[in-house]
Parts: sequence; structure tokens; C-alpha cells
Amino acid sequence: MLLISFKIIFSTQRNLFYSLDMAIACNNMNRIDLRELIRVYPDFPKHGILFRDINPIFRSNEALDYISNEFYCRFNKAEIDYIGGIESRGFVIATALASKFNKGIIMIRKANKLPGQTIKKSYNIEYGSSIIELQEDAIKRGQSILIADDLIATGGTAIAAAQLVEELGGTVSGFAIVIELATLDGAKKLREMGYHVHSLVVYD
Repeated sequence: MLLISFKIIFSTQRNLFYSLDMAIACNNMNRIDLRELIRVYPDFPKHGILFRDINPIFRSNEALDYISNEFYCRFNKAEIDYIGGIESRGFVIATALASKFNKGIIMIRKANKLPGQTIKKSYNIEYGSSIIELQEDAIKRGQSILIADDLIATGGTAIAAAQLVEELGGTVSGFAIVIELATLDGAKKLREMGYHVHSLVVYD
């Protein structure tokens, strides 16, 4: 539960002004156990990897609505100009959040998937290495980006995404993550770097 505090100023017929501090609990009443929807596949995409499949969540409009509401409660007071989605399942999360926050989205994509001038960042992931990129005109200096993805493991992708945003002069409002694999320390690294990370499901 998140308490959102604000102040109301009103006047009486005597032109006297009063100030009331009020708080509203931002509470998602229709709670859903996302763990019941997440499927587990051992040895995918490589031997030794335990894959957490979020696709059943995407097939549930109730689950998507729940996710949007949860992240809205956590980030609605943050400065946000765009929702940044990390390819590819992060696009689904970002689109749902963009609708909820009434913002546009930017796409952080794998190499050579975006037209025009782009900036690139290479990084290591739990089963190899990769490159992501962002269009140079996607962000103006000073704009704030909430980065969304389905899962964080070692944190390589998320850190690279933050670096892309900051290289273009933007700031990272936070990370909206559905699944956190805590034993791989990716979210811990981000928090130690000073980023606000909120994960809905944490596996130890």
C-alpha cells in the first residue's frame, strides 16, 4: 500500500482559508497471485537455465490490469515523460503502463532493429552477451523515463538501458519489473547504483 498525500485549500464566505492534509491509500483491491500464472521451463533456452514464462500473464486482461495498477501506485508521483520498454516482452509491459500513465513509449531494441541514427550499448547477460540500441531522437535532454521489463536476472540489460537513456541526457525515473530473480543480484545492483526498482514477483 502506498499513501499519496496532498493538500486542499478552500475558502469560506468570510474569505478565510483552511488547509487540510489528506492521504489516500493507493491499494489494488483486485489482487492477483501472479505466481500462479507464471510457468517454469527447465533447461530453456540453454541447459541449466530455469526459464520463467510470463506469456500466460499477457493472455489475462485481469492480470495486465493488475500489473498496471500496481506500478501506477508505486510510480504515479514520479516525474515521467515516457515509458521505455526493453525488447521484447518489455514492450507489452510498457504499452500497458503507457496507457495507465497516459504517456507515450520508447522502444529499447536489439541491435539493427531501429531505423535512423541510434546509440548502442553492449552488455553481458546470464547466458551470453548482446547489444541493445535506442534512437538518438527518442529522448530530449532532461526528460524522465520509467523503464519496464518482464524480468531482471543479472541486470545487464537493465543497466545498459539506463546507460542509453542517460547518454542521451535523460534520467531514469525507475524500473518497473514483473519478475525479479533475486539470487542473480541484478535488481540489487540497480538499487546500489541509486535506481528505484519495483518488482512484483521475487524468486529467491
